Amino acid sequence: MARKEFMYRSHTLEELQKMPLDNVIQLFPSRPRRSLKKGFLPRQKKILEKIRKIKKKEEQGGRPQVIKTHSRDMIILPEMVGLTFGIHNGKEFLEVQIQPEMIGHYFGEFAPTRRKVEHGDPGMGATRSSMFVPLK
Repeated sequence: MARKEFMYRSHTLEELQKMPLDNVIQLFPSRPRRSLKKGFLPRQKKILEKIRKIKKKEEQGGRPQVIKTHSRDMIILPEMVGLTFGIHNGKEFLEVQIQPEMIGHYFGEFAPTRRKVEHGDPGMGATRSSMFVPLK
């Protein structure tokens, strides 16, 4: 069975990548559309420059690189699909492979800053009540 082709608001990925950025922005939901209409921040412009530089290297036969960034508020654009980003979560850089389904979302959505806490058994002397826990 053939895999279903990706469509974003009735446009294929190839059409989105060929489209001018202003037309792509018109397809986004209101929040990303409004923030992109204001223009890119200097740190976001730097990421776009890195993307274009790395794409040129890959076209010439270079190996894929991870683009590290602290900018969690960057909106994923069609030209980013297929690249790997190291998105900072406050402690480390989480590697995220950009898929077509991520277009229009923010980087921060894919690098959670909080983890579920799973407490273990209390150690000896951890609390006053742990002195009554029988030793193994």
